[in-house]
Amino acid sequence: MDPEPRPDPDAERPDTARSGRADFAELYERAYPEMARLAVLLTGSRENAHDVVQESFVRLHRAWDRAENPHAYLRRIVVNECTSYHRRAFRQRRVQPLLRAENVEFAADEISDALARLAPRQRAAIVLRYWHGCSEAEIAEVLRCRPGTVGSLVHRGLAELRQVIEP
Repeated sequence: MDPEPRPDPDAERPDTARSGRADFAELYERAYPEMARLAVLLTGSRENAHDVVQESFVRLHRAWDRAENPHAYLRRIVVNECTSYHRRAFRQRRVQPLLRAENVEFAADEISDALARLAPRQRAAIVLRYWHGCSEAEIAEVLRCRPGTVGSLVHRGLAELRQVIEP
């Protein structure tokens, strides 16, 4: 006896569900490279950055119906996920200092090394400002702080970068 055919889940939903999936797929194709670059600069690791971006898209998909500006919301999720990545890595290094595994990259990248020395919020502010061209208001929205705080984060981060890059 053949099992009863399953109904098409889209058949009961309005056309907005189909267009929502198409919109999400389009955003994924368009924004993935940009978000991957952002995550690489914030985490310092290509492998971890791709994991962060994938997780960010999963979180965005869960909130797709509520997201007024999906691209900006995605950027906020990526920055928050990178911050969480650094917190987890810090806790892991503190708890298991002898079993620490590091990603080894053989190419020397002075900017990435210098960015890795910054505090996560300073790093995020500088990357969003200079690599993504975001305004102070956009950065403030992503970091959930005031625009004046963004200016302070960028100023202090640049001062620290100058000390590292130009000894």
